[in-house]
Amino acid sequence: MQRRAFLKWSLQAGALTALAMTGWGCSRDAQDDDPLIRLPSLPYELDALEPYLSAETLRIHYGRHHRAYVNSTNRLLREAGLKRQPLVDILQGSYQPKACVQSALFNNAAQVCNHTFYWNSMKPKGGGQPRGVMADWITKSFGSYATFRTLFAESARNHFASGWTWLVLAEGRLNVLSTANAVTPFVMDMQPLLVIDDWEHAYYLDYQNRRDRYIEAFLDHLLNWDFAAANLKKA
Repeated sequence: MQRRAFLKWSLQAGALTALAMTGWGCSRDAQDDDPLIRLPSLPYELDALEPYLSAETLRIHYGRHHRAYVNSTNRLLREAGLKRQPLVDILQGSYQPKACVQSALFNNAAQVCNHTFYWNSMKPKGGGQPRGVMADWITKSFGSYATFRTLFAESARNHFASGWTWLVLAEGRLNVLSTANAVTPFVMDMQPLLVIDDWEHAYYLDYQNRRDRYIEAFLDHLLNWDFAAANLKKA
């Protein structure tokens, strides 16, 4: 599947990915009477990921940080005189691959996308070793689950400052990718399967500066292999 088609599928796949385009069919942002994009609903209750991520962390991270990115994207779209359009078009139209600093519109729109993908990369009673097709791909690409786990954890742990660590499909194999700030593989020639948020606000209330413990909790108890497998199936 071509990159644009894959992204459109990801943004339209409903309850599984909750990554939607405009007209998401999710909860409307109460601070905006006519949002161009909307804040998607979480795929679980705020306390569903406890004790690994607390309801308070999700209340702040989702309810404030994610909501703020939605609000800012809508404001920037209106200021630029842009009409309602698919999120994929916003990302691709505002991305600057040769620029060190992305535009405010790209940063906010990409964070809407990245955060929605992150929520769906986790589930209650998740984590551990994959089964079925994902187990086969992990072994094919990394040699073993243990090798993948070490590479993913080290990439997330060693990422300097804010950003994301992804499992992606690129050139016929799985790879671990680290991106800074809001940069996302959705505008690259690769297909994301799952992601962990390396921004400090994702884990500080629960783990303070112990990012390694947050990463371990994600890998061992939260990671949603079903979401990754669904993304891989459509690639």
